[in-house]
Order: sequence, then C-alpha cells, then structure tokens
Amino acid sequence: MNNFNNFLRNILAALSGLFGSKSSQTQMSADPAPATVVSPRVLVIVIDPVVDPASGETLNQRMRWNRPEDLIAAFLADISSVSGGLARYQIVQRVEVSDFPVKADGFRYTPETYLNVLQGNPAHEPDLINYQDFLDRHQILQLVSSNQIDEVWAFGFPYNGFYESTMGGPGAFFCNSNPIPNTSSSRRRFVIMGFSNERGVGEMLHSFGHRAESIMQQVYLRTTGSANLWQRFTRYDQISPGHAEVGTVHFPPNGQRDYDYTNQRIVPSHCDDWYNFPNFTGAVKQVNNAEWGSDIYSYTMWWLKHLPKVDGRTNGIAHNWWQYILDPNRVAV
Repeated sequence: MNNFNNFLRNILAALSGLFGSKSSQTQMSADPAPATVVSPRVLVIVIDPVVDPASGETLNQRMRWNRPEDLIAAFLADISSVSGGLARYQIVQRVEVSDFPVKADGFRYTPETYLNVLQGNPAHEPDLINYQDFLDRHQILQLVSSNQIDEVWAFGFPYNGFYESTMGGPGAFFCNSNPIPNTSSSRRRFVIMGFSNERGVGEMLHSFGHRAESIMQQVYLRTTGSANLWQRFTRYDQISPGHAEVGTVHFPPNGQRDYDYTNQRIVPSHCDDWYNFPNFTGAVKQVNNAEWGSDIYSYTMWWLKHLPKVDGRTNGIAHNWWQYILDPNRVAV
C-alpha cells in the first residue's frame, strides 16, 4: 500500500510539474538563512565475536572481511565530499563487542551455530536483534540524553539483525524501518545505522541514502503540489515519462526496476538542474548509466551529490537538506 501511495504521489507531482513549473520557480524564498555545517557525534560499536577462544581469533579475522576502520575512513571522506563539506561526522566513542548480539526472541548464536549458517544452514528467524537489549547494554539512551552522542553506527556481519537505519527518541519517525519503541527518555531523536563488515562503502552509502529518503519524505510531508521539491527530486522516467529528475536510491532517472544502475536506455532528465537549486533553469540532458557508472557505489555517490546544499529557505524548509538528514531533531513532526 505504501508503494502504491508513493506511486500516486509521484504521478501527481509529475502533473503539477507539467502545469506549474513556472510558478514553483517564482515562489522561491529570498530568506538568506545560511547553509549550516552539521557535525554529529557518533558512537561506533564494532561487533566482532570471538570464534576460536583458544587463539582469540575473531569472526572478521576468520572471514577476512573489511576492517571497520577502513570502511569508516572512506565513508567519512565520501559523505564530506558529496555534501560539499557540510556533513562532518565526528567519531567520539568506539566500543568493541566480542560476543553475538541477542535476537528479538532471546536467541543468541554461538560460534559453531553461526559458522554453520555461513556454510549453508538456515539462519535463525526472527533475524532482528533485540534493540532494547542493545540500547540497554550500551547505555545509548543515556548517552544521547546527556548530549554525549548524536547517533550510533553498529558494524556487524551477515545475519546480525540490524536494520540499515532506524530511529529512536521522542517524535521518532520512519527511517527505512519503524521507530524503536520506548526510547523517549533519550530526550532527542537519534539514528542507529547498521553496517556489515562483509560489505563495502557502496552499501554503506546506499543505506545512508535510504535514511536520506525517509527523512526528506518527513520534511516535505505537509507540502503539496509543485512546492513539494522532494517529490520532484525523486522523479524517474518510468513514473514521470519525459520528466525525470534525479530519481531514488533504487531507481536512477532511466530505471525500470530496483537497482537498475546498468540501464543503458537514454531518457531526458533535469538531474543537473539540481546543481542550480533553488534557481532552476529548466535545463535538460539525455542520460543513461554513462552518467553515473554501473555499480552501487558510483550511482549512490552521484545521487547524494545532487542533494541541495546551499543557503536560503523556501516555505520554511532549508535549502541545505543535509542538516535534516544528519540531524532529525531539525525535522518537524
């Protein structure tokens, strides 16, 4: 049903763009609000269970997956780059965990049962971790409440049970997953990102992109018609024929299915007019995958780079979208 509603919203947005594009340009505010640099403080939790007690060998060492510090360094550099330096994460704490997390039903893998899964045995269901146990174990609500951290990055492994992103705190809203219940004592909203050492920076950026989509959907939730610039940003040719803009994390401007990053079909797109935001010129270019590359990393970098990051405000919404994506407490609910 949500997909159908999104489909209808995008169709309506496309129609409003066809008949109201000039008026949407003339409504741009002269509010000079400066683009704000946001520097969230991050608690990094690396979950790397010991799988050989005799030698102390960890799961990540056994499997030779990526080192979290390498993933973090690359991710920080990429986010700073695509945001024009307006997104400046700070890693303020790091915690190492040497055992498997507790699942929602109380189950916990042992080294043997988990390694059996990697050999092809069925994974435990439900896969979801027990977020309440995770919050309590690491005192996350207290750390957010005392203003020591702003969000959490959990690095794990396949079947670790984390959502790509989720939100807690008073007024928390959908962030690629439903909000974590019973977290209002944090006094502020916060995001937990779930990453996997098995994956690369492209998948980290992809998860972050879904976070951006959810947060910007909330930012523009009460904005309708041509004033809903988020709906305009996410148009792609399949739902707005001839009027593609930047697209979504899953659907590039010429996309015809999820993850259609290699599509060579050429379509007209206003994608680069977003570099002129908020002073759109109506510029159109013919695009296909030659514009963004053919993998999850190159496409997501291209997509994120188009997010507005300039001074000013229109209808009370800042032209620097990054301040909302990194700080959900700035978002009206």
